[in-house]
Amino acid sequence: MRQGKRIAVVIPALNEAPAIGMVLNALPPWLDAVVVADNGSTDGTAAIAAGHGAIVTDEPRRGYGRACLAGIKAVPDSTDILVFLDADFSDLPEQMDRLVDPILNGEADMVLGSRQPVDGKSSALTLQQKIGNDLACMLIRVIWGCRYEDLGPFRAIRFNSYTALGMADKNYGWTIEMQIKAVEQGIEIREVPVSYRPRIGQSKISGTVSGVVSAGVKILTVIATHAIRKIRKDMGRKVGIQTILESGPVVRFRNGFGVR
Repeated sequence: MRQGKRIAVVIPALNEAPAIGMVLNALPPWLDAVVVADNGSTDGTAAIAAGHGAIVTDEPRRGYGRACLAGIKAVPDSTDILVFLDADFSDLPEQMDRLVDPILNGEADMVLGSRQPVDGKSSALTLQQKIGNDLACMLIRVIWGCRYEDLGPFRAIRFNSYTALGMADKNYGWTIEMQIKAVEQGIEIREVPVSYRPRIGQSKISGTVSGVVSAGVKILTVIATHAIRKIRKDMGRKVGIQTILESGPVVRFRNGFGVR
């Protein structure tokens, strides 16, 4: 518990045996629940996590979003703030207060970690990650008018704000779906710098060509899907206003507008 609020972290994991123990050992002591969502690991990741005292959920169907959704089901109902953290030890778990405290202080409803290199010099992301991030963030800025710096998975959100988003993506589109829906619903968003280092082991996404292509296609598909919905919604709103204007003089009432 931190400042009287209950905080839970969900850590999706797929074959992260070399790293998961270090991630769990580095977590801050004020967490109320630690959930590792095992996504069909075959290297003992689940057993290691359980040995470190984590709640372990089993989601054998592959997919980052599926793992997150399974992990959230194991989070106590009394949770106030939900944190997401990868299991590869690329982020620094001890920096979790940077994400949680702005929410506790009433400054934001969702806080995203913007990944920065640990040494302050070399790039924090691989070339593939940087290109994908820049493109996705540019599209969100153009379509929704919100300026994001990163799609980093290290993030925190009020539990009731998360519930209102209605998250549904089962795979690589999870993080960007959350960021788009947060903008659409008008929740208060903040980005803060967090340190980022090379992950332990090979990435399932940026470490392979197929992973990069699959993730890129999925992210662009999510953006396109929500952009089309936005356009249709905006067009419907304009048509509705036009219909009112064309139907006759508008009479203002105390509680809004009426049409004579």
